Amino acid sequence: MSDNGSKQTHFGYKTVDADKKADLVADVFHSVAAKYDIMNDVMSFGVHRFWKRFTIETAAARPGMKILDLAGGTGDLTAKFSRIVGPQGSVTLADINDSMLKVGRDKLRDRGIVGNVSYVQANAEALPFPDNHFDIITIAFGLRNVTDKNAALRSMQRVLKPGGKLLILEFSTPKHDIMKKVYDLYSFKVIPQMGKLITNDADSYEYLAESIRMHPDQETLKQMMIDAGLEHVDYTNLTDGVVALHRGYKF
Repeated sequence: MSDNGSKQTHFGYKTVDADKKADLVADVFHSVAAKYDIMNDVMSFGVHRFWKRFTIETAAARPGMKILDLAGGTGDLTAKFSRIVGPQGSVTLADINDSMLKVGRDKLRDRGIVGNVSYVQANAEALPFPDNHFDIITIAFGLRNVTDKNAALRSMQRVLKPGGKLLILEFSTPKHDIMKKVYDLYSFKVIPQMGKLITNDADSYEYLAESIRMHPDQETLKQMMIDAGLEHVDYTNLTDGVVALHRGYKF
């Protein structure tokens, strides 16, 4: 608790008032939105495309389904889901950050992806959708930026249909010491310099590296999903656990 009695949380390695975190995170993504896709390719050497493709395959979406791409940013998953669910299905690209949402909307419209995609500015902790609404929910590289992750997981569980599936793709904890050391060096020394060169913003990428280290590890997130009411929760480590894909169902 702070002196004024407000709850506190982490913003990277800093401790901040919980009610201020969303604005601080918003500032980060306002800053990086225009170069977000370029930085993803550069930072991950393009491997993020494999992680997302694995997520799409695991989702096993079918024509006619309703899908929520939460914290969907610039729309990589939405674009693929749109083609899969077809004209009888729908994909909702939701993000709390209007700058990211605009970049995603413009990118998808430029690709001719219209008709079955809608755009909603939404807070994951209190999703503005009916109960039992979506067949599949994905959140890729977004959960670690949420202030109250437990509230967000409960909100996602609420809007899933019975039998629906939640997929969380997120940076996690490498399994081997050598990978941990290489990953730390790369995250804290190389990535901020890339951010400075490409986006003229090293600070935002320092925050992103710190936010990854503060995110729950694989087993902790698995238990959080179970506590939120999801069942048959499991996860797959990708790139030695640098990223993990968690999967849970609502019954």
